[in-house]
Amino acid sequence: MTSDIPGDAPSAAVPSPSPAAGADAAGPLPWETVDALWRWLEREQPVGGREGLLLRVLKLSEEVGEVAEAVIGATGQNPRKGTTHTWDDVGAELCDVALTALVALRTLTPEPGRVFAHHLARVADRSLTTDS
Repeated sequence: MTSDIPGDAPSAAVPSPSPAAGADAAGPLPWETVDALWRWLEREQPVGGREGLLLRVLKLSEEVGEVAEAVIGATGQNPRKGTTHTWDDVGAELCDVALTALVALRTLTPEPGRVFAHHLARVADRSLTTDS
């Protein structure tokens, strides 16, 4: 029996995106891109101030819902619709969640890279240390 869950079967090669401005071998420098997206959203947002901040954070819930929709579509769990998404769609939606969270973090602080690195180190310390 084969599984529909990625990682359970050999995966196909994923094509590399074309390099963007400011890119290195791993892709665009994420904090430069996050900052550029934040500036664009600040210019274009119809609602600013505290309400704009709350709406930007609330956007995460919308994106997480799109992940759920893609998982349901990739597994064919809605018998009326059948299989409507792929696991690549799920991955793309997860990227949208991550990016939306990083832009929301940038909205809260002008130093999102420092804040994220500090938090990541704390999580790694408590999660990856072994009791000997």
